[in-house]
Amino acid sequence: MADILVDTATQSNYADIATQHVAFDWTIDFEAKVLSGSATHDMKLSRDSVEEAIFDTGDLDVSAISVDGKVVEYELKPKHPVMGSALHVPLPKNLSKGSSVTVEIKYKTTEACTALQWLDKNQTQGKTFPYLFSQCQPIYARALAPLQDTPSNKIKYSAKVSSILPVLLSARIVSPPADGPPHDGKVIGKDVVVYSFTQPVPIPSYLIAIAVGNVRYRPFSKPEGKQWTSGIWAEPEMIDAAYWEFSEDTTRFLAAEEEIVTSYKFGVYDLLVLPPSFPYGGMENACLTFLTPTLLTGDRTLVDVVVHELTHSWFGNGVTHANPSHFWLNEGWTTYIERVLQQVLHSPAERGFAFVIGSKALYDSLKDYENHPKYQRLVISFDEGEDPDESYSSIPYEKGANFILHLERTLGGLEVFLPYVKDYVETFIGKSITTAQWKAHLYSYWEKHGGPEKIEALDSVDWDAWLYGEGVELPVKMDYDLTLAETAYKLAERWDAAREIDIPNLDFNESDLKDFNSNQIVVFLEKLESYFPLPSDLILHLGTIYKLSTTPNAEIRLRFYQVALSDSTSSAAKTLAVDAAKWVIGDDGSGVVKGRMKFCRPVLKAVTKVNRDLAIRNWEKAKTGFHPIARKLIEKDMGIKS
Repeated sequence: MADILVDTATQSNYADIATQHVAFDWTIDFEAKVLSGSATHDMKLSRDSVEEAIFDTGDLDVSAISVDGKVVEYELKPKHPVMGSALHVPLPKNLSKGSSVTVEIKYKTTEACTALQWLDKNQTQGKTFPYLFSQCQPIYARALAPLQDTPSNKIKYSAKVSSILPVLLSARIVSPPADGPPHDGKVIGKDVVVYSFTQPVPIPSYLIAIAVGNVRYRPFSKPEGKQWTSGIWAEPEMIDAAYWEFSEDTTRFLAAEEEIVTSYKFGVYDLLVLPPSFPYGGMENACLTFLTPTLLTGDRTLVDVVVHELTHSWFGNGVTHANPSHFWLNEGWTTYIERVLQQVLHSPAERGFAFVIGSKALYDSLKDYENHPKYQRLVISFDEGEDPDESYSSIPYEKGANFILHLERTLGGLEVFLPYVKDYVETFIGKSITTAQWKAHLYSYWEKHGGPEKIEALDSVDWDAWLYGEGVELPVKMDYDLTLAETAYKLAERWDAAREIDIPNLDFNESDLKDFNSNQIVVFLEKLESYFPLPSDLILHLGTIYKLSTTPNAEIRLRFYQVALSDSTSSAAKTLAVDAAKWVIGDDGSGVVKGRMKFCRPVLKAVTKVNRDLAIRNWEKAKTGFHPIARKLIEKDMGIKS
């Protein structure tokens, strides 16, 4: 298998000279919507006579650079539409391999910054103070700071941030303490406080993160003997609900994962519930997982998203993909282990059920890329300067998890496989690797711990089909435990069989769902969508009788709209498109934007097919409240040319 070693999304010369540590000194200006200050890189040469250090930047205003304390002339190259502007900094002559250099870059962000979203006070829960948060994955850290923006080079960092509002970073808080008075006892929104942080564990640049707003902290209790701490951050109006939602399970999840994999390395595992325009369900920023408020259902039914994000502490944050071509190593492994935890914490049936739920998203994504089949692969060969976000979908998560499940079954089952998982993490934690390195370790492990029989089993795997295969099917038909799915399937069959029955004669009622958990309702609706579209009157009856069009559970409401809008020409689609559009832009009475792309993208894409004018009208009204990453991808989905 040919290995892909080059990161085609960076212009930095990280193979010649690499940052070991970066010290940030930032000031947050909410009026100007600017982050300004400096990034000081401690760098080490990997070969003799390197003449320059090249950094990635994205729409940054660079004002001065010094090397080892001496001001130097630098060159900021013209902007590449994806990779940004390469910043070339000259180095002292005749430096030898292993030499150290300090490069200080003074700069500020600009209005075009894709990494930061500045929220007005009305876009927050409390509506009293503004808010700022970042999203740097996959290649947007360069818009936050001049960096070697590649996962191949993992770095430590420290930071001092001056702000009139509380500050959080993907690092350990040095001062003021998290459990002290908010904003160090000063007046929030008026007095400047300097916040200090350290990240002593090397991380990829995409995990550098900042959030600034009127937030409060509440610690979780933890199992005895654990050296790490854990707690929740949220706006004061949301802290009680957030604490209730996540306090029962987070530390239990973390402790269980340590038993399966290896000890947690980052010292702190905090959660931050962001305002609704955060574009993802969660983001595994080191020490501080960002979460969408769409998880706050009041019944803890969606807390398993935390299992996924904390699993990244080992798979992604710990063992990191070397470049975007190997992104599946992060997400496939994380999704697989997340589901192992479902079995450990709940039951084998829950694990199988999670794969059932994921399979719908997988096959939808595979079909979406029928006209761009290379994105159906696990290992993607990107062209120089190609945007890795173009390939973002469920495929690396679900196809990757199914591949590892297939390997588990091929090698003898979960009990046999888990010792290998532990060895894999302990071998590569702290490093960035490629798929070929992973495969070489896999073979090496089983040669030592299984011999010819296991190697023969590995040789039976169709590696090319799994890693480079295209098409809308997996290379192997995967069977899952359907125990929890069968009830949902049977209810879907009843609705499918009711097409010819007049509505007054139907025998459905609200109690049909009384023994269903939220995931079973999701599977029921996904199964229903897989049938030929239901008649409009039946869809409207479905929404009314089960209250699906008003449920606060966003996962269920999304699936209902996918059923309702599946036939873009139907009268039900035309009726419900209005409510669906309002829901995802936050104009349904909630007063906030539903910025999570998992909901916005498919719903707005479907509404566009039903009524393009309606979709565009709603989008234009709300788009400024969406994160720049979400805005770009949604407009592409809707066929809006920027």
